[in-house]
Amino acid sequence: MTSPIFTLPARAGIGLKPEHVAGLLEARPSLAFVEVHAENYMGAGGPPHRQLATIREVYPLSVHGVGLSLGGDEPLDLDHLEALAGVVERYEPEQVSEHLAWCRIDGHYLNDLLPIPYTDYSLNLICDHIDQTQTRLKRRILIENPAATLSYAESTMRESDFLIAMVKQSGCGLLLDVNNLFVSDSNLAIGAEDYIAALPGEAIGEIHLAGHHLKQIGNAEIRIDDHGSTVAPEVWSLYRDVIARFGRRPTLIEWDTDVPDLEVLLAEARTADRHAEFASLGGHADVFAS
Repeated sequence: MTSPIFTLPARAGIGLKPEHVAGLLEARPSLAFVEVHAENYMGAGGPPHRQLATIREVYPLSVHGVGLSLGGDEPLDLDHLEALAGVVERYEPEQVSEHLAWCRIDGHYLNDLLPIPYTDYSLNLICDHIDQTQTRLKRRILIENPAATLSYAESTMRESDFLIAMVKQSGCGLLLDVNNLFVSDSNLAIGAEDYIAALPGEAIGEIHLAGHHLKQIGNAEIRIDDHGSTVAPEVWSLYRDVIARFGRRPTLIEWDTDVPDLEVLLAEARTADRHAEFASLGGHADVFAS
């Protein structure tokens, strides 16, 4: 693949929600881009397409898939891949992304993005699926790191090493979800700072930021990636580390549960831009209210 690793503006955007479309079209606030889940636009027509077509005339677009099950141990669902290609061809987004995860088995889809073991077998499998997807879409895609609450005993490499090998073997790019990284590090002690330092910065085409919550299970406390609150201070700190190391990237504010008023998302996007500007100028102190 020879396309640039990112073609969106290197500023903050938001996930597009139907309840915010009218406000965006009326006020037309300054945003780098909007992002949509591909699966919400796989129908032939109706209000979702009318809304997105209008928004697409105003803002750059990123399409984020959640259902290809690239890490699954079975062939890709070709009908789903064709539906994704239909969305991409219809809207010609600046970027397309998917997940380092699986969500389909025996033809049944699960309502979750499940982790994969980091082995040579898994690496070859997902790279074959990425290659099949990129060939059909005729473009490079970005792959998002997971938010993990468990790890596999059979894993033979670190997640960061798996991502590096995946990028090299498949030619894909990375979508670095900083909240996912913080959640995984909190739950599994994967070493967030070393993880960031190991990544090939030139492969990072987009960053995601979101909220999470703490859940008590027996005597243990785990973090759950639920996209239902403001970005945590620790995640802002990691985000600044990423920007200071690699430079500014298109950055999405995700908010998928308990969706707030549009102004709350716009405020988070403005905060992300301030953090990125501060970090790109060499600042590292926690000087922002979150």
